[in-house]
Amino acid sequence: MKKLCVLLLTLCLLLMQGVLPALATEEAKLYPYAYAFEAFWYEEASPAASFESSLPRKSCLLMEASTGKVLYADNENARLPIASVTKVMATLLIMEALDDGKIALTDTVTVSERAASMGGSQVFLEPGEQMSVDDLLKSVIVVSANDATVALAETICGSEEAFIAAMNQKAADLGLENTHFVNTNGLPAEGHYSSALDVAVTTRELLKHPTVLNYTNIWMDTIRDGAFGLANTNKLVRFYKGANGMKTGFTSEAGYCLSGTALRDGMQLIAVVLGSPTSEDRFALAKQLLDFGFASYRIVTPQIDLPHSLPVTCGVTEQVKLSAAPPALLLEKGASGALTQTLTLPDFVEAPVKKGQQLGTVEFAQNGVSLGVIPVLAAEDAKRMDFLTMLNRILTNIFSFL
Repeated sequence: MKKLCVLLLTLCLLLMQGVLPALATEEAKLYPYAYAFEAFWYEEASPAASFESSLPRKSCLLMEASTGKVLYADNENARLPIASVTKVMATLLIMEALDDGKIALTDTVTVSERAASMGGSQVFLEPGEQMSVDDLLKSVIVVSANDATVALAETICGSEEAFIAAMNQKAADLGLENTHFVNTNGLPAEGHYSSALDVAVTTRELLKHPTVLNYTNIWMDTIRDGAFGLANTNKLVRFYKGANGMKTGFTSEAGYCLSGTALRDGMQLIAVVLGSPTSEDRFALAKQLLDFGFASYRIVTPQIDLPHSLPVTCGVTEQVKLSAAPPALLLEKGASGALTQTLTLPDFVEAPVKKGQQLGTVEFAQNGVSLGVIPVLAAEDAKRMDFLTMLNRILTNIFSFL
């Protein structure tokens, strides 16, 4: 009945106006086709050497994802309502459940009375309606559907309350000192808050689950076998080069909020904006932050000057092979000074040695400033000689001189 009412209302509006409207809201609806071609940010912005913005907001932050380095921050630890940006944490728990095999995208979920009763942004789920995890997840990420979020929360943890407890536990595990959740969706509630820094850290963690990008990159799609249209509330995905996520939010209490992500030339940036007075200000500020990051920084993956192996004493083998994962280093564009690396490694190592055991380090620096340290690991086991093996080796060495 809800779906029929929505469809009839949409048809009436089209007949009354004579044209397809191109309106963007925070809520899921039967989006008209013209929405996809709404003019917004087709032009490329001029690169900025330093970040300055007079756009109003309560808080904002720019982070590079691979290193976690904060490139710009304003009031980043303030505890603020974050509206549907709350679903960054909810989505993280959903992705972990998928990766752990607790649920599968092909699973069918039966919608509860509780899930169907959720207000705000929704896809108008009916009690008893059955929908795949895939379509529910799409509804959560693309159109911020509160009803779909609760349906998945109940499926994973048995109840929304248990899922909220898991969200708060995950926040504690991530070291988020300015985050507390009261619900799964960010609807106004006392004691429900986060900060720009904590949202960025959570978004960084979510990006470690690449499957999420299959959904955050969607601009327009459908559920219910094409009967219900979805259009992404995150305009960056459609109008900003390299944008690949992550979540918008709005309530009158929180204002317009966003965790926006973009990837260019191997560098993944996270721009968080909280408490903008308008949707336009929110996206414009996120765009400025991302423009600044891409104009000012770059990711470099240097080759490592590493010896092939290290001598082993008292080992069955006389050498152990070494390995080190090339790091992603964040460098300022235009900065002078060569990139240097300092290897710290002993002359030998005593057996036994386990594969993956740390044997040394490589430190990278530019102009005397450390950019990061990576471990040098044993690439294989090196077993310790037993008595008979040692005796045999000694006798072999003796007889070789005779």
